[in-house]
Amino acid sequence: MFGRAVFSVLWLLMVPCAPAAAQDTDSAAHAEIPAYTGPVVFTARVVAEYPHDDSAFTQGLLWHDGSLFESTGQEGQSVVREVDLETGEAKQERAIPADQFGEGIALWEDEFVTLTWRNGAIHRWDADTLEPVASHEGFPLEGWGLTSSEEGLIHSDGSATLRVLDPETYEVRRSVDVTLNGRPLRRLNELEMIDGLIYANVWMSPFIVAIDPEDGVVKKIVDLQDIVGSVPVSGTDAVLNGIAWDADKRRLFVTGKLWPSLFEIRLIETDARVR
Repeated sequence: MFGRAVFSVLWLLMVPCAPAAAQDTDSAAHAEIPAYTGPVVFTARVVAEYPHDDSAFTQGLLWHDGSLFESTGQEGQSVVREVDLETGEAKQERAIPADQFGEGIALWEDEFVTLTWRNGAIHRWDADTLEPVASHEGFPLEGWGLTSSEEGLIHSDGSATLRVLDPETYEVRRSVDVTLNGRPLRRLNELEMIDGLIYANVWMSPFIVAIDPEDGVVKKIVDLQDIVGSVPVSGTDAVLNGIAWDADKRRLFVTGKLWPSLFEIRLIETDARVR
């Protein structure tokens, strides 16, 4: 379950610092305010908006070799596909077995790796043709999000723990517990590695967090409440989910499950603090 205290921290306690002129100088002389050590809070400016398939239950998103790739969920509807950024239409697509619920996607060398939610199956696909390459059965953990790093594949299962997996055997190489101001942060979903930090959707929230892979500490929070509020969707499943990073052009894309739009955004640092 998502901790109520942590949810409150994310949703309610991001408040701007008081300006220096408003501080009581007499009080300040007698009380030292401890230095802020929490995450840096960002909002986002929309650079561009693109069409997105509003029937797609987006589980994973990534940018590779000039194209957008997406994995989707729901039994009988789960696919891996290459998407035309300008039109939102599938350029090529492969179905995940109909009895399986697709989840996150990552690139490893010249193959895509995709998870399933509770089916214990991990699939590999040729990165050029999306032809199936191999499948692994019996993975013991739920599959939520997946990304890649120099260490291996980084996996989330909806808990506060991220795991580094061997990209060939899927054995756990190491685990790290994710914390926000010292408290566990659960419901970590879709993952994307950007400039050495793991960006993660926090499921059922309008926030993305950026996590240090070494110690699990949340270093950044991206507040996307304005963008989420602007999307004309209804239903509890139509939540923010999907992060893609174009490293060559340094473009960041986000979308959501069943959203009609995909957004290119630019992050803007704020003075907000999370206590």
